[in-house]
Amino acid sequence: MWYYFRIFVGFLCNQMKIDVNLVHDILYKGGRLVWDEPTKRGIEDCFHFLQQFSHDKIIYGINTGFGPMAQWRVSDDHLRDLQYNIIRSHATGMGEPLGDFFVRAAMLARVGSFAQCKSGVHPELVDLLTEFINRGIYPFIPKHGSVGASGDLVQLAHMALCLIGEGKVHYNGEWRPTKEVMDKCGLKPMNIHIREGLSCTNGTSVMTGISAVNQLDAERLLHWATVAAVWMNEIAGSYDDLMAAPLNECRRHSGQVRIAAQMRELSQGSKRLQKRENKLYDAAHEDVQVFSDKVQAYYSLRCAPQILGPIADTLAYSRQVIEEELNAASDNPIVDPVTKNVYHGGNFHGDYISLEADKMKIAIVRIAMVSERQLNYLCHDRINGILPPFLNMGTLGLNYGIQACQFTATSTTAECQTLAMPNYVHSIPNNNDNQDIVSMGTNSAELCTQVIDNCYQVMAILYLAMAQAVDCLGIAGQLAPATRAQYDAIRQITPAIIKDTPHYENLAIIENYLRHE
Repeated sequence: MWYYFRIFVGFLCNQMKIDVNLVHDILYKGGRLVWDEPTKRGIEDCFHFLQQFSHDKIIYGINTGFGPMAQWRVSDDHLRDLQYNIIRSHATGMGEPLGDFFVRAAMLARVGSFAQCKSGVHPELVDLLTEFINRGIYPFIPKHGSVGASGDLVQLAHMALCLIGEGKVHYNGEWRPTKEVMDKCGLKPMNIHIREGLSCTNGTSVMTGISAVNQLDAERLLHWATVAAVWMNEIAGSYDDLMAAPLNECRRHSGQVRIAAQMRELSQGSKRLQKRENKLYDAAHEDVQVFSDKVQAYYSLRCAPQILGPIADTLAYSRQVIEEELNAASDNPIVDPVTKNVYHGGNFHGDYISLEADKMKIAIVRIAMVSERQLNYLCHDRINGILPPFLNMGTLGLNYGIQACQFTATSTTAECQTLAMPNYVHSIPNNNDNQDIVSMGTNSAELCTQVIDNCYQVMAILYLAMAQAVDCLGIAGQLAPATRAQYDAIRQITPAIIKDTPHYENLAIIENYLRHE
């Protein structure tokens, strides 16, 4: 089933309607972009303005060289060659290709930039890029090449290379020559009119597309971490005031308040969580010297709102920044028909995305860390006091439960901690020092992706362990409906572990479930 989404742009107010939810629907629900007439007219008007404005003026990238070569004027006889040259000369990326979802999101971000009607490109470029998105034609874009200033020059050059009918694309699961696929789909390569080559290659669209996909995955991880926080406290039989509104609201942080409220909602109907007022706030305990139940749970269980709250706030702000960038004119120069001028500056600089990618990465590392600690609680019988070592339901000594699963979770979390080093603070001047400070935004986004992938692996092991703990205690019928649903989902994938068996295939299925449920 196809979903159609119209992009509305007010030409004077430049209001785009691309957001992270739209990216989700186009990537995961078969959505298609359909342009409205006011937007098309706005792009066309901007093109005609630039065409007229540029006749007797020196404008960067139209009749000058690029970067440090801007000091050299290019003769009128070679202006079309200039635009082709920047595409071909900058298609120098290396490494594995970006996945289809990342490429499609990057193309959406490029569409969002052109739709601001500030680039001076011919409408046929936007039409062709939209056809690539809607038909599932994915340009070959290598992972390595961008320093995130002048935007994603190298990776966007690979995208542009396919738009001029060269290079290769991923189509229907196969790598094929671009021209062959375009002929099959009845598409023609874009023409060069004024500055299509520079506009295609200049901007933050690759780092923004990657970050939009990361945002969706990170929000999903936070959801699973919140569910796990409730489920873990049910397994431990914790007192439920850790998520109480009066406790969390007096801390004032909005993320903590939201997480606590979500935990209260998820815990509705649980028969495992205890009321402190029923057990410790009455006279029945006067003669008790040592309490059988922990008066307060370990931090990885009790402090879930305080740990996940800052992550919730971080992701809320990163969504805002990503959506602003999806709707941003990020190339250079900026063509403004309203003020009848062309402005030279640095909207291609990727600092906004780079900083948010690092913050998101650090937040997700924290989710991996708390998940690993919760897993350790379940595996460590002397800490939890209620479960067999390593959740072993077989014969102790002969069987090993999920002992080795913890090795994987611990090593993967350790790698996340190493990757947590911010990339935003790292810059190497290049381009004859024209680019004397750069954002490394695409590297930041790709490192964030790696951390997210790692965190899903740790989370999958935790979910396997929580289901096993429920079986060890025989408490499935006492869980809240929300956590019982997840227990049932895991048990549809794998039965309780009694005899030793390889776990890697079931863990991969659980990871896939967490990613796509």
